[in-house]
Amino acid sequence: MAVGYSGNSHTVDVTIVGGGPTGLFTGYLLHQLGVSVCIIDGKPKSLELGRADALNARTQQYFEVAKILDDILPLGIKCNTSSTFGDGEFKTRQNTWWVGLEHTLHKNFLMIGQPVVEKILSQRLQGLVRYNEQVVSILEHDESVEVVTESGFKVRSRYAVGADGARSTVRQSMGVTFTGTKPEMLWAVLDTFIDTDFPICPEIITFQLDGQSRVSWIPRERGLCRFYVLLEGEVTQERAEASIKEHLAPYRVDFKKTEWYSTFDVKERIASSFVSKDGAGRVILAGDAAHVHSVNGGQGLNTGISDAFNLAWRLAAANRESLKDGAAETLIRSYDTERRKTAQGVIDVAAALVRDTVHTAKQYVGTIEKNAGYITGMGVSYRGMGSPLVKESGHSFWNAGDRCPDVVLRTLNKESSRLYHDTTYGKFLVLSIGRYAGVPLGHEAIADVHTILPLDSPGNAEDGTIQDGGTGKTFRADWATAEDPYTVVVRPDMYLGLVGKDIEDCKMYLNSLYI
Repeated sequence: MAVGYSGNSHTVDVTIVGGGPTGLFTGYLLHQLGVSVCIIDGKPKSLELGRADALNARTQQYFEVAKILDDILPLGIKCNTSSTFGDGEFKTRQNTWWVGLEHTLHKNFLMIGQPVVEKILSQRLQGLVRYNEQVVSILEHDESVEVVTESGFKVRSRYAVGADGARSTVRQSMGVTFTGTKPEMLWAVLDTFIDTDFPICPEIITFQLDGQSRVSWIPRERGLCRFYVLLEGEVTQERAEASIKEHLAPYRVDFKKTEWYSTFDVKERIASSFVSKDGAGRVILAGDAAHVHSVNGGQGLNTGISDAFNLAWRLAAANRESLKDGAAETLIRSYDTERRKTAQGVIDVAAALVRDTVHTAKQYVGTIEKNAGYITGMGVSYRGMGSPLVKESGHSFWNAGDRCPDVVLRTLNKESSRLYHDTTYGKFLVLSIGRYAGVPLGHEAIADVHTILPLDSPGNAEDGTIQDGGTGKTFRADWATAEDPYTVVVRPDMYLGLVGKDIEDCKMYLNSLYI
């Protein structure tokens, strides 16, 4: 669908309703892939204060592949340790679920406010985000979607993404249910600068008092402190500050300047479908519009970013690539399959954590450790979900449905690199491990080929290109062996689609989708 303008009407490939991190990141990825987008948001401008406060390890990997992590890293604080404090002293410190991560560079949370992330993304989308536009109607047709705002602005597109939060207008227009539970818990949250004699450390601290864990302290950028406080009865800023002082005793704490104070009640809900028309439609949900849960575990923003990274390449393919008949629907349906089941897992983890706040810090931390795969993001897998884009298979530490390992590579001139650093979002990546691919893949427009040879293999290339008849790039690695060669299909969202014997297996995988 060509970009077009006619009076107050606009025609693009994809309309995105919602200018939070999920919507902005989806738009950014699509824009980088040459897909025309229009992002509509009801607020006057990008967020200035509050909301989410951490990027997990998997989100940092996504941002690296999208080439924006370098802008964000210097602005945040790395944190990979959780502490418990009670009775005036630190009880425990633990970080095994972070330092034990394999095949990843960033073994930590990056503590940084959502406004910083939104600002960086919106700056890269200059002219593509329309703020102050309240959506009043969404009409889905056989070949297009029409979105109309309160001001009379109309945009027509092939697909529309609803990333407009828990009260999503897009979701309501789809007619899907949004069901779940609502524990009777009301939290106070403060972003504040403090003066204290408490031994400040770059750790997430859970405070225990009277056998419960109702206060958490999150270190933030600029010396800011984020506090979560669970109160009984009336919830006010004054009572929240008093509770913080009580939990930090015998240390003193004074609140110098509070930038943001809010409350939130816990909801655990998920949409019955993330795609309209029972999975066959053109309107798709992502982020809080599709799933909501407690903030415990820091999974809200991160799950939305994962939705965007999983979705954008599918929409780009549905708009731009030469797909086989029915393949576009297969791509979109598999998004619903993978991300809805993942969202339910996230909700279950957050639910366990929020309920443990009324128990001891030891029990709370134990629940974190048990569910670290979701909290770090690195254990989320699409194995066993029935996704048509996961062909169950495996070899060594490569398993279809799991995240792609960020393995260490060496170029033929012996320079060290990493797979994620050498990858750009949007294409499939086919790895021929232990031997040269030998024959052309046949899908060069949508897939790159890397050959990964043993460290001691011969080679005379200085620029990383294959010399012996193959195509693409070649590397060496100490984990590759010539005696046991195999191939891997890495999807554009950096999950493994197939682990096969040779390049023909990879061709068959791609042939099932592309002409």
